[in-house]
Amino acid sequence: MGVGTELDVSTARAIQAAAQALAGRRVAVLTGAGVSTDSGIPDYRGAGARVRTPMTADQFLSSEAARRRYWVGSHLGWRAFAAAEPNPGHRALARLEQSGRATGVVTQNVDGLHVRAGNRRVVELHGTMRRVFCTRCGQVFDRRDLAVRVEADNPWITIPDNVKLGPDGDVLPESSEGFRIPDCSVCGGVLKPDVVFFGEFIPAEKFREAEQLVRTSEALIVAGSSLVVNSGIRLVERARRRRLPVVIVNRGATRADARATVKIDAGASEVLSTLADALEAR
Repeated sequence: MGVGTELDVSTARAIQAAAQALAGRRVAVLTGAGVSTDSGIPDYRGAGARVRTPMTADQFLSSEAARRRYWVGSHLGWRAFAAAEPNPGHRALARLEQSGRATGVVTQNVDGLHVRAGNRRVVELHGTMRRVFCTRCGQVFDRRDLAVRVEADNPWITIPDNVKLGPDGDVLPESSEGFRIPDCSVCGGVLKPDVVFFGEFIPAEKFREAEQLVRTSEALIVAGSSLVVNSGIRLVERARRRRLPVVIVNRGATRADARATVKIDAGASEVLSTLADALEAR
């Protein structure tokens, strides 16, 4: 089922059951990569997802060659990544927040599409590709400004026509030979995108912010996440302990299906749009 297709009977019934469970409640939302697939950003684990070996933080920080490979791929991916637009699922969640029915969004995504769709309270658990910071002095840079510098220093770099974009905005480059790595223009230190690398922990204050959003809500929607990452399942558990309704929207199984009040096995864009319409009609 893709965007613009008619919902099947079982999915439509599940959405109505979800709307009934959520009616009159202020809802927190937890999203994963499946929310952004209709914006052209691939999922980590969905059908057709390619096997990935993400770079660890230790590799990035300890090896200049690793940083060179990362920055080539990250720049190529970011250019394609930045061109992505919010889809109907993102816009539906923004509508729910603007109408006061949602308290905000906790997202595992680094694409910034919830912010661009109009959500004001967004907790980006894994960081964002919009910023880069210096690991030595802490100076923060806008990724758009850094991209201009990267292309000025590497005028030969071009974006492939059929770039194989990763869900974290990275691309596996054919070669990184000759690439000039960007450094901090303030102190010359190592720059790092403001994202949680494989092997790093989510900052404690960021997870506390996510917990607070769930704590001040009366229900939880999980959309586009298989909940393999522990931070997501921990938030679901917080909601379950308070006996809050939990609605899960995801293609395929998740780690919390048995805990869901309603599970909807379908695409996020269509379901969230229809669910937002149903809640706004109540």
